[in-house]
Amino acid sequence: MDFTFTEEQQAAVEAAKAVFADVAPDGVPSPALTPGAVAEDFDRPLWAKLAASDLLSLVLAEEHGGAGLDAIALCLVLREAAKVLARVPLLEHCATAMAVQAHGSPELAAALLPGAGRGTLVLTAAAHGRSGHDPAELAVTARREGARWTLDGVQTAVPWAHGADWIAVPAHTGEGEAVLALVPRTAEGLTLAGQVSTSGERLAELALDGVRVPASHLIDAPGAWERLRQLLATGTCALALGLGTGVLTMTSQYTSKREQFGFPVATFQAVAVQAADRYIDLRAMEVTLWQAAWRLDAATGGAGGPLPSAGDVAVAKIWASEGVRRVVQTAQHLHGGFGADTDYPLHRYHAWAKQLELQLGPAAAHEEALGDLLAAHALA
Repeated sequence: MDFTFTEEQQAAVEAAKAVFADVAPDGVPSPALTPGAVAEDFDRPLWAKLAASDLLSLVLAEEHGGAGLDAIALCLVLREAAKVLARVPLLEHCATAMAVQAHGSPELAAALLPGAGRGTLVLTAAAHGRSGHDPAELAVTARREGARWTLDGVQTAVPWAHGADWIAVPAHTGEGEAVLALVPRTAEGLTLAGQVSTSGERLAELALDGVRVPASHLIDAPGAWERLRQLLATGTCALALGLGTGVLTMTSQYTSKREQFGFPVATFQAVAVQAADRYIDLRAMEVTLWQAAWRLDAATGGAGGPLPSAGDVAVAKIWASEGVRRVVQTAQHLHGGFGADTDYPLHRYHAWAKQLELQLGPAAAHEEALGDLLAAHALA
């Protein structure tokens, strides 16, 4: 087996590193010192750099102006973005574009994908349902009325919605079918109420009251929403890995310089053991992430496995949810009081890690889902 990344994937990483090299994690006010959102919009200048470097079109096919790369390449770029807490809707934008490309009508693809690749059109997705606990597709109903569909319902904690142009909204038809509607932010009957994430970013509660969309803007292909949901979850695991990697690097640098009793604290056994445990967490997060991303790509190509790809995604979420929490908690402990200093960026990473942990959900829930899959699919 060859576990190395392809030349194209490695080139995407190098391009991402170049774009994110000058990004400051503390470029906006601290969430600990800001009563509301840290900023009204995402980082538009950084977004323009991503577009100029062809990273927004990375996963689009050549006919849409893209490079035709896969979920693994997207996760590699997301990992680099999280190391510097890049404030851009890269995951939601690219994942939604992939869903439109794979399952959308030619009319919808032609309307959205060229602009999405150039960065002139921003996409996001509503994936948390009404409460963040129930399946997102159950929060919105979709009724067909002639050549149009009517949407009613509420989705909470929609990321970057205030700055997006189009929002992917999962819904149900009342017949047990999950569909995915692409709705312009300015659609009549759509309203956004302000919410703030744990990391201080601006979210939105999205309310749909009789919002009408043409049939060409609704994706009813079997598995389309499930594929997008899994891609969003896997991308969140990539963000957790990048954040954890950045935090462990900060911790290594700090403990190597901080001296106690005339020696760097990194040389103390108790410190070294804790750091080593967190390194093991990161390696486990990494291997389960690439397994999940590979399975998503393999499933698209028709390759199967003993379990559905949802099983691999569940394992990645288990490690990412618990691993990123343990990494930042250990970092705070090894930094001492300095970790809580709002002039030092570690507290920002802690807030982002907690937000990612909340998005991923508790490991126990994913373990239960994995158990159900194992019970339903006998392994040879």
